[in-house]
Amino acid sequence: MSTVTNASAGATSKHIKILLINPNATDSMTDACLNMVQPTLPQDVSVTGFTAPKPAPLAIETHFDAIMSAAASMRAIKQIADGYDAFLVACFSDHPLTPMLREELTQPTIGIMEASLFAARTLGGRIGLVATGARSKIAGEDSIRSYGMEAFSAGVEHCGLGVLDLERRPHDELMKIMTSTARRLVERGADCLVLGCAGMSGLKDAVEQSVGEKTQVVDGVLAGVHHLIGVVRIGGFTSKAGVYRSSAAARHERGQDYF
Repeated sequence: MSTVTNASAGATSKHIKILLINPNATDSMTDACLNMVQPTLPQDVSVTGFTAPKPAPLAIETHFDAIMSAAASMRAIKQIADGYDAFLVACFSDHPLTPMLREELTQPTIGIMEASLFAARTLGGRIGLVATGARSKIAGEDSIRSYGMEAFSAGVEHCGLGVLDLERRPHDELMKIMTSTARRLVERGADCLVLGCAGMSGLKDAVEQSVGEKTQVVDGVLAGVHHLIGVVRIGGFTSKAGVYRSSAAARHERGQDYF
């Protein structure tokens, strides 16, 4: 695992350590997320990248992928969790790892989709989601509804891409597809666009240029890291009084200490 900080910014008394979790098994995606966020970090914040060990899938595009990646990630994260103040799940979906971490740990946890939607709701009146493929479009529409953001949505458009296409397709081709998709959402009334995959992090600037300076573009990794920094600074933790109460005691009573 690698850790990034920004030594040029001012320091505060508490050093905040965030674990950026890529729940798939593709290291290059983790590195791209770290490279994106590093220049924005205060000196008193460090972000460490975690890539899920196999049998986690190389990309997360289905329910099966999500469940397999959550299980593989959780087993590994449990061993290192005490060293971090917060967790970011860098998969643009309602990923099952997020509630798992909230149940098992007290540190604040958020996924990049949820963080993106919160930021977009702050910055604009109508949200447009740039999804990867047709299946992601449907999942994005469902998630917007479940997060209570449907009334503020201008819709979801997909790029006809798979997750790994974001690394494998020529850069110019990706730019053409992404910017065309973004402009369709603006035509539908979106004034704040959300990039619907962690693998899109490096494309934020190009999308911004294509839609004009009046339209905001939100990257989920940046939104998630800085959301967590704020929550940690105000002393936030995951409440154990309700739905996120841990099941660890119940597992112990069942003799399920093998996890």
